[in-house]
Amino acid sequence: MKLLAGLALPRRDWALVAAGAVLLALAYPPFHLFLPSFVCVAPVVWLIAAGQSDPRPIRRQLAQGFWYGLLSQGLVLYWMVIALWHFTPLSGLGYAATILILALYHAMLFAVAGQIMRRTGLSIVVVLPLLWTALEWWVGHQGDVRFPWLGLGTSLTGYPTVVQIADVVGARGVTFLLVLANTVLATAWLARARPRAPLRLAAVSVGVLAALGYGTWRERTILVRPAGTVALVQPNIGFQEKWDPDLRRGIFDGLLALTDTAFARGEPDLVLWPEASIPQYFPYPPWEREIGAVARARRTPLFVGGLDWQPTGPTREDYDYWNAAFLFDSTGSRAAYPVYHKRYLVPITERVPFVNPRWFKLRFFGGFAVGEPGAVYEVGLGRFGALICYESAFEDLARRYRARGADFVVNITNDAWFGETSAPRQHLAHLVMRAIENRVGVARAANTGISGFVDPVGRVSGRTRLGERTVTLGTLEVTDMHTVYTRFGDWVGLLSLVGTAVLVGGMVLRKP
Repeated sequence: MKLLAGLALPRRDWALVAAGAVLLALAYPPFHLFLPSFVCVAPVVWLIAAGQSDPRPIRRQLAQGFWYGLLSQGLVLYWMVIALWHFTPLSGLGYAATILILALYHAMLFAVAGQIMRRTGLSIVVVLPLLWTALEWWVGHQGDVRFPWLGLGTSLTGYPTVVQIADVVGARGVTFLLVLANTVLATAWLARARPRAPLRLAAVSVGVLAALGYGTWRERTILVRPAGTVALVQPNIGFQEKWDPDLRRGIFDGLLALTDTAFARGEPDLVLWPEASIPQYFPYPPWEREIGAVARARRTPLFVGGLDWQPTGPTREDYDYWNAAFLFDSTGSRAAYPVYHKRYLVPITERVPFVNPRWFKLRFFGGFAVGEPGAVYEVGLGRFGALICYESAFEDLARRYRARGADFVVNITNDAWFGETSAPRQHLAHLVMRAIENRVGVARAANTGISGFVDPVGRVSGRTRLGERTVTLGTLEVTDMHTVYTRFGDWVGLLSLVGTAVLVGGMVLRKP
C-alpha cells in the first residue's frame, strides 16, 4: 500500500501521462503520423514542470516517469506478448518485466532532469534532450538485454525527406533534435503570455524547414544507380510448421518452387531466402546439395537463412549452434564464403541473459551462441553485409559493413511470431534509418512479410503484404556516396552521454 501511495499522481498528471503515451504510439508504425513526433514529448515537459512546484518534487517526478514509461512502452510494445507466446505461456511475465524496466528508466529520467534543473538553474530545453538521448543510447547498449527498438528518431522514417540529416547525425541525432523541438514548443506554451514566446515557435518552424531543405537537396543530388535485380522469397511458413518433421520436405520444396517462380519472372542477380528458412540444422546434406544445384544451374548466388552447428566435445550433446546465413555462389559452392552467425541475439528467446545456457542444458530456447562480426560478401551486383532479424535495429552493424566497402545490406528475418501486430511495420522502419545513415541500398526477405527494398535515400519499394506467400523481384539501388555518420559513428549519442555526465556532476557538486 505504501508503494502504491508513493506512485499516486494528481488527476492532471494522469491526463498528461495518458496523452504522452498515446501521442508516442501514434508517432510510431503502424500509425506513423507526422505531427505526433513533434509534440509527443511535450506532456513530459509539462509533467516535469508541474513536479518542480511540488513540496516533494523527487517523489512526484519518479511517479510521473514510472507511469509514463509503463503506459507508453506498454502501448508501443504490446506485440511482445504475442511474440513470446510462441515460446512460453509465461509470455506476459516477459512483457511485464520489459516494460517495468523501461518504466524505471523513465522514472529516473524525470527525477534526474528535475533535480538538475533545481540544483543548477538550467532550462529543461538544455537538460531534457541530453538526458533523453543518453537514455536511448543506454537502452541499446545494456549488455545481454540491450533492446534498441524504436528510438524516437525512427518515428519519422515514414517521411524520409525530413530525416536525410541522419547521414550526418544518425538516428540518435534525429532523436536529440526531435526532443529539442518538442521541449521548445512545450516551454513556449507554458510561456505563451510572454512577448518572446512566438519566437520559440518560429525557431522550431525554421528548424523543420531547414531539415526539409537539406532533405530535398539530398534526394535530388545523390546519384543513385541500379546495381541489379534481387529476388525476395517469402514462403509464409507458420512458426510451428517448420519444426514438424513431417512437413520439412514440403517446406523445402516450396522454397525451391518459389525460387523457380522468380526465375520464370526475370533474371535475378541474387536470391534471398528468409531467416531460418531451412527446416533443419544446416549443413544437412540433401538441402545443401539441392541448393547448390539450383545456384549452379541458374548461375545465380543464393543467400539462405538456417541453423548452423559445430561440435565442441566428444558426445552428441556437446555442440554450439547459431542462427546463421549461408551464401552459395554462382557455381553452387559455399566453401569460399564464411557462414554469418547472428551477433545480436533476441534476449530470452535466443539467448538467456547474463548466464551460460550450457549450465541449464538449454536447446532451441535461449541457448544460441553469439556470432562474430560478419564478413562483407562479394557477388556480381556488388558487396554486401548481412543483418538477421532485429539486428536491423543496431546502427553499428550496417555502419561497419559500409565502412568496410559494402554497397548494400541484406536483412533476412522470420517475423512469423509477430502475427498481424504492428511489430513487422516497426521492424521495417529501422532499415529506412540504416539506409539513410550510410547511404546503402537494402534488400529484405521476410518469411511472413514485410519484404521489400529500401534505396539509399530511404524510399521503400516492392513492399509485400503480411501473411502472403509470394516472391518479388526488384531493382536494388546503391550509391558511391560515403557519409559523415559512416566515418564517425554515433557521435551524437556519445556526446549526449558526456553532456549528461557533466550535468549530473554539476548537480552533485552544486549546493541545494
